[in-house]
Amino acid sequence: MKKIIVGLMVALVFLGCSSKDVDEQVVEPKLVVGKSLSDMALNDQFEKAQVLDASTKKVIFAFSKDIAHICNNYFVTQSPTYLSENNTQFVADVSAAPSLIRSMFILPGLKDFKHTVLLLDDKKVAAPYRANMNLEKIVVAYIDDKSITKIITISSEDELRKVIEAK
Repeated sequence: MKKIIVGLMVALVFLGCSSKDVDEQVVEPKLVVGKSLSDMALNDQFEKAQVLDASTKKVIFAFSKDIAHICNNYFVTQSPTYLSENNTQFVADVSAAPSLIRSMFILPGLKDFKHTVLLLDDKKVAAPYRANMNLEKIVVAYIDDKSITKIITISSEDELRKVIEAK
């Protein structure tokens, strides 16, 4: 009996070690200079489908909770149309949060914001945007005719303001 239990424990250890996660799979990065974001269609915090419009010049990405808080803390101090007036869209990646946490806490909290928050809420959809990015920085993709012309990373509300308001 002891050998059977030990055998089962060893089998479970090996099975646990061999599991694959979405993040381990090779994905083609979407945030690359020269690539088009014309196919980027994400729901906002009100579950309304949004796409990049021709006037969009910058897309701000927040891939971690702390970075999203920096962005949202700044955006709530601005007018509800601040992002659109500056031809900018904001994308928050909430895909890493467990679905129960997302549906009970994160999404209801986002609905309190007056600014639009586009959501990466599925790990498979988020993976190409996350690929090769510094997830602990605010990622800014500069856009011309829906194609990425430049990508930078920033860290603070002050840098965020300067980037958004720069013409």
